[in-house]
Amino acid sequence: MRTSLLLLLATTLFANEKDSFFMKGVTLFPVASPKVENTTLLVVDGKIADIGLKSAPKGVRVIDGKGLQVYPGIINSATNIGLSEISSIRETNDTGELGDFNPQLRAIVAINPETEHIPVVRANGISTVITLPGGGGGFGGGGAGIIMGQAALIHLDGYTYEEMEINRTAAYQMRFPTMSSRSFDFDTFQTTRGSFADAKRRFDTQMAEINKFFAEARAYMTAKNAKTPGLKVNVRYEAMIPLFEGKAPVMITASKKREILAAIQFAEAQKIKLILADVRDPGSAVEDIAKKKIPCILGPVTQLPPEADAPYDFNYALPGQLHKAGVKFAFGSFANQFARNIAFEAASASAYGLPYEEALKAITLNAAEIWGVGDKYGSIEKGKYADLLVTNGDPLEVKTDVKMLFIQGRQQSLESKHTRLYDKYRLRPN
Repeated sequence: MRTSLLLLLATTLFANEKDSFFMKGVTLFPVASPKVENTTLLVVDGKIADIGLKSAPKGVRVIDGKGLQVYPGIINSATNIGLSEISSIRETNDTGELGDFNPQLRAIVAINPETEHIPVVRANGISTVITLPGGGGGFGGGGAGIIMGQAALIHLDGYTYEEMEINRTAAYQMRFPTMSSRSFDFDTFQTTRGSFADAKRRFDTQMAEINKFFAEARAYMTAKNAKTPGLKVNVRYEAMIPLFEGKAPVMITASKKREILAAIQFAEAQKIKLILADVRDPGSAVEDIAKKKIPCILGPVTQLPPEADAPYDFNYALPGQLHKAGVKFAFGSFANQFARNIAFEAASASAYGLPYEEALKAITLNAAEIWGVGDKYGSIEKGKYADLLVTNGDPLEVKTDVKMLFIQGRQQSLESKHTRLYDKYRLRPN
């Protein structure tokens, strides 16, 4: 009785707010539990207050959702949203800084809330993204450096980056050295092959530089903790302290078995939390990834296979194989061009061995848990934020229409540059 009274008081208090409403007649897909048909959803002050109430509390806004389906908002776990507008125009890109070690760079402070990419991806049901300070790995390409800065977890709603922020240091983005004997010659536009010995030498040189930087940063942290007199502030070393203290993971781009195993060994030696990014051809390293419970961010499955003689379904089948091995993963576009299509990457994987429920989790609850916010986002449960996708069908189907999107209970416009241009030319005089 007391709980009901408190709920009623809270509803009355926030009834006129834009982030409170009562939706009825919907089918809920909570992700963390079985679907619930023809039910209701009460959102108060941006959070899910109740599920299944028979009627709306007095004064709260009512939304008739008859025939509609409600899912958690979609999470794209690797983009450059807000940092890159047109990849071919350098002036519109705030990624790829000079220097190999830039852990002090924060993606969050460079985000442009007015980017055209935000309304485009929102229109496809995406409410949250990881935005990377450097270029994406693999499919995204681009970007120089080894430690490129701090990736931010952001909502796609807000006038300023402070309003969009969920976690400004969701991970440190790091590109691990590769031991490849192949390189691309831009003069001849052909792939050239060198010796393995040269490739090994380059790899060892880069690893020596990385280990040196980490050792110096740890020495700085030790000196700071000891309050060493005369210690000068070093912003790069200072930025590494949260990583060493376990407050944030390092997200290492490592696509193939040799790189993956080297990255795991490195993270264990440094005693830092690890997320593997753009995993494409792990081979038997899948066993190590699963055993050590290392989460992975997978790139688009619809890209070409990593080798010319690989099976056509090589990328499509990988998520199913990782799931079968017990690996937790999410999907990322690693670029902005196709960031809106992240749900269809999960859908493609579901046709090649990944169970449908796991495909949906990979863009919702799994992603939220990997980024440390699974207690607040990623599923439809009481007490969680109301990041909600409302559709007329399965969001993993191309034919499905997004009818509404809510971010922390606030309904978002589904208009974008695409829809404006469509209307403009649809209505032009004959």
